[in-house]
Order: sequence, then structure tokens, then C-alpha cells
Amino acid sequence: MAAVPTGSPHPSRPALWELRFDSGRLCLDLVATAHPVERLTSPDSLRAWLVGAGLVPAGADLDPAASWLVAFRELRRHVGLLVRGELAGRPVPVALDRVNLLARAAPPAPCAVRTADGTLARSLYAAPGCPALLSAVARDAVDLLTDPSARGALRQCEGDNCPIIYLDTSRGRRRRWCSSEVCGNRERVARHRRRAALARA
Repeated sequence: MAAVPTGSPHPSRPALWELRFDSGRLCLDLVATAHPVERLTSPDSLRAWLVGAGLVPAGADLDPAASWLVAFRELRRHVGLLVRGELAGRPVPVALDRVNLLARAAPPAPCAVRTADGTLARSLYAAPGCPALLSAVARDAVDLLTDPSARGALRQCEGDNCPIIYLDTSRGRRRRWCSSEVCGNRERVARHRRRAALARA
């Protein structure tokens, strides 16, 4: 999944290209919201992320409080520290304890509802609270880091100054960038400029 529309322009709502869902994991998509600038700037932007991440349906009655924003940013920091620590072989016990604690709550309960055309669509049994949504992300981090195959596919983007971590599920595990359209394109442009400069020299 790449970016998701977030509706009409709104000062506190991220534009179409700002929310990315291309890391391959829910918890890593949350970590990505801190780069290159803060994406979770308001309860409204958090709601847009929760919908884009598939944690709540687009039409769900959800009105995150400002305290939710603080909680999700805190979880993001701990997941980032934990994942980067694992990649570097440097455990971060405090981050692990916090993620484990948040994973203990029950995640949102899904249910299937009949749509107007007769098909079934995914919905939620009840409007989720902040602990349930935090738990869904924390559990994804636990699942990711305790699965040897998934953990072995974790990669740091090779783009200049890009801290994004993603799950490399490409054939032969040859993916080099968090996004071919973002960092990959920058690298191709830089390579072209270097070749052009050499040709002029």
C-alpha cells in the first residue's frame, strides 16, 4: 500500500502524499510518520493515519483526543528504538518493556457487516478506544520481531539521510529503498547528474 487520500485540503490534515503505507508492516508505517517531518500533527491527522493503516474503517465514528496523539507518538518512539536496536544488535530494554505493556490490551474486535449491494465488508464491533488501537500496533511490532523470517527481511533505506526501515519482501530481497518513487528516484536523479557532469568534464 502506498499513500491514501485524506479528503479535501485541511490545515491539520496531511496531504495525499504525506501519509505513506509502504514499509510492509503496520508498526513500521507508524515509525515512518516522523520522517522527513512530523506527520501526526493533530488528532485529525492521527485519525487519517488510523484509517489509512486499516485500523478503523473510513466511515467509523472516531474522534481521537489530543492525548491519543501523545500516546501514539510515544509508541512510535519506542517501536523505532526497539526495531533499530534489534537491527544494530543493541537491545533497548525500556522500549521492549513499553511495547510489551501496550500489547497486553485487547485490540479492536472486527466484524463483518452487510453492505447495500449485499456483499460483506469489514467493520468494528464497537468504536475502539486508544488502548485497543495502540495494542494493535504494539502487537504487530511483537509479531514482527519474534518472527525470524520477518526480522531477517528488515532493511534500512539506503537513501541519503533516510531513516526509514521497511520489510523487504521483494524477489531475491534486492529492494534498496523505502520507496522507489521517493528515495529511489532521488538516487536515479543524482546518478544521472553525476554521469552528465563526467561527460562535460
